[in-house]
Amino acid sequence: MSFKEGFLWGGATAANQVEGGVAEDGRGLANVDLMPHGKDRYSIGTGKKIVHACEEGAYYPSHQAVDFYHNYVQDIALMAEMGFRTFRLSIAWTRIFPNGDEEQPNEAGLKFYENIFKECKKHDIEPLVTICHFDCPMHLIEKFGGWRDRKMIEQYVKLARTLFTRYKGLVKYWITFNEINMILHFPFVAAGLRFDQNENEYQAMITAAHHELVASALATRIGHEIDPENRIGCMLAAGTYYPQTCRPEDYWKALCDNRESYMFIDVQSKGAYPSYALKWIEQNHAHVPFEKGDKELLQDNTVDFISFSYYSSRVSSADPKNGQQTESNIFASVINPFLESSEWGWQIDPLGFRITINELYDRYQKPLFVVENGLGAKDTIASNGAIQDDYRIDYLRKHIQAMKDAVEKDGVDLIGYTTWGCIDLISNGTGEMEKRYGFIYVDRDNLGNGTLKRIKKKSFYWYKDVIASNGEIL
Repeated sequence: MSFKEGFLWGGATAANQVEGGVAEDGRGLANVDLMPHGKDRYSIGTGKKIVHACEEGAYYPSHQAVDFYHNYVQDIALMAEMGFRTFRLSIAWTRIFPNGDEEQPNEAGLKFYENIFKECKKHDIEPLVTICHFDCPMHLIEKFGGWRDRKMIEQYVKLARTLFTRYKGLVKYWITFNEINMILHFPFVAAGLRFDQNENEYQAMITAAHHELVASALATRIGHEIDPENRIGCMLAAGTYYPQTCRPEDYWKALCDNRESYMFIDVQSKGAYPSYALKWIEQNHAHVPFEKGDKELLQDNTVDFISFSYYSSRVSSADPKNGQQTESNIFASVINPFLESSEWGWQIDPLGFRITINELYDRYQKPLFVVENGLGAKDTIASNGAIQDDYRIDYLRKHIQAMKDAVEKDGVDLIGYTTWGCIDLISNGTGEMEKRYGFIYVDRDNLGNGTLKRIKKKSFYWYKDVIASNGEIL
């Protein structure tokens, strides 16, 4: 058997995409609450359109999402029925500190997650907790300008310390920031950044990234101090870039694009900014805002494991006009003619998954954790009530086989695998509900209509067999 005993099979979600209950039990307003469904979502997410509150007439799908807030007992029981050994979820920052700068946490928010973790433990499910999955209190964004201000570090560290202390013995695996490289692609969502006209956006993003890196190192240190059993990881949005041709210029562009994805993980894993990153930052007329002690802190508090998302590979071309671009993807790339695509234009590349896993392991030589992988697709309920999602099974089967090859044939050290959106949830990129990833269908459409009834898909039973066989039955 290629996967070690105790391999952590499971699924992944994010608070702002499943919970709902945005105004319940003292929860405060966060940046993710201001992401509407429709044409303005991307411009707000990139910080180009500045918003301060929900706009009249707009629809905000995350405000109810799939109402995990009131259904977590039922939903975790379904995960347990599949045999989950881990469940990745995130903390909504504003449930714990509604404004972000309170001295004392909100007990109702702390109790909510405590109940979830205890429910997981009841079913022998290991929680995998992301401290910050794109959540940032709007009060801190208005007060400090988001992560561009170093004062954000203090507020994040207070959150992390509170979580490590309260959930000691309940949570072992932690991720400090979700997809930290998304700061360069979706900066309002990833770091609460909104840009002024003529501002050096690279400087703002690099400043925010550095503050998150310092905060991550501090959280790693504190987490280890509070409980030496804690295992703390970083995370990136991964997917190897291929050169479009064997022209050296295309190969060089692919190398540079890959470095742009890896540079913040280099800091979290190796403890220092690589020289290429410092040069890239300099060439974009920016600098890293180091303060006294930062370099030593980063060097002394590297992460225990590397976690990552993978949905597709990408293609780089040195000629910006060369080749048609993929659709509906924050990481748009030149289309690869050798690959099929999903309904949303994401190219399907199982071998690219194995390649990405190997690149990460070669680069960092630390245990890896696949914490997002899956296929967004439209599902149809048949007249008999069944959902025959063979396309999802086919995608996951091929990707799990590629992951298995990385372990069995390539010798990669892999902790676990959590599919994205194990229960249907709101898409981060588009705000759609009908872009479904889950093994569990939720009756809800793009405009919020539906009963929220849960229905097991065909893939539910397939994944149950995969887990029970530790990946031997695909």
